[in-house]
Amino acid sequence: MRRIPARRLFAAALLVASVLAPVAVAPAPVVQAVGVDRHEEENCPPGGLGPEVSARLDKAIADVRKQAGIPGVVVGVWMPGKGSYVRATGVADTATGEPMSADSYIRIGSETKTFTVTALLELVDEGRIALDDPISAYVPGVRNGKRITLRHLAEMRSGLFPYTADADFQHDLLSDPQRYFTPKELLAYGMKHKNTFKPGATFQYSNSNLILLGLVVEKMSGHRLDDFIHHRVLRPSHLRHTQLPTGPEFPRPHSHGYTDQTLSGKVEDSTNWNPSWAWAAGGMISDLHDLRRWAKIVATGELLSPETQAQRLKTLPTGFPGTSYGLGIFETGGWIGHNGSLPGYETVTVYLPSQKATLVIMINTDIRRGGQEPSTLLARAITQIITPDNVYDGGVAPR
Repeated sequence: MRRIPARRLFAAALLVASVLAPVAVAPAPVVQAVGVDRHEEENCPPGGLGPEVSARLDKAIADVRKQAGIPGVVVGVWMPGKGSYVRATGVADTATGEPMSADSYIRIGSETKTFTVTALLELVDEGRIALDDPISAYVPGVRNGKRITLRHLAEMRSGLFPYTADADFQHDLLSDPQRYFTPKELLAYGMKHKNTFKPGATFQYSNSNLILLGLVVEKMSGHRLDDFIHHRVLRPSHLRHTQLPTGPEFPRPHSHGYTDQTLSGKVEDSTNWNPSWAWAAGGMISDLHDLRRWAKIVATGELLSPETQAQRLKTLPTGFPGTSYGLGIFETGGWIGHNGSLPGYETVTVYLPSQKATLVIMINTDIRRGGQEPSTLLARAITQIITPDNVYDGGVAPR
């Protein structure tokens, strides 16, 4: 039985390079999104980017999809004063050839972090917690917990070993992808290991950080995390198609997801895997138009005080060229937001304040090509066309 390398299960796009045979990609025509755009504000008429730009985007997406072996792609671009571009291309199911739909739901992986940290920062604004409080004040038993602050956790600078890098966790998850994990069970995998550095010393992506922040939100709000996010984050933002499930439930329509994060290394359908193992770090579900709305809300701080949002956007170097990280959010090439990745799915949701532009990408595979995430390849190719002075450089995945 093959051991999965230590970094293969980072939910926020920390998947190690694995060049295997491409997922079978059935031919499918580009499909213009159907239905009414639920958020047509800001002067973004459909097709408004013009036929030349749209044609270039069509070609770039098709080229990357072929190069990276991506079964299905959904892309949304909204640029005030210029227009919008929404396309779904490829297949949602490689077995049946069902076309990808722009109206489908998707597992958003580590974009969940933007919701969890927003919930945390709302508690900061209410004076219930402070970013420089030690985690030991809220969760006992955390190694060096008196020196690790909530800020360190949200910035990915705690030094806590990522539970997803633990070999026993990897084996337990991949042996039974339907298993339900509790937050304390997840933390226990990471707590077996020594901390990797002193708090604040450097950047290391660790889902252990977000599991702890989820527990802080629950303790200080008196509500389950999914309920608090629903009532205090999703409802005020009018995000009606976004949720943090408690198990493997997945609203329809949705595409099938394809991953090589398996014990055998072979590609499998991960559509109904239980995302409880990612919880506050990566368990949420959304759709194209909710993500479009959320991109601006999270980047501009609509739910937070200006002072707290300013704290959130104080990004620090990550060690990955062109990308810095703040409080559960990153900046790359001027774009602010987060990417998401977990077995079978990848997403990118980012906002460019200088042009008030929004980009959302949804794909149904997480299989790398040449060491790069397919969502990063798409985001880079798209931004080279729509914002050549602000090219998406990539998330925080190791290269």
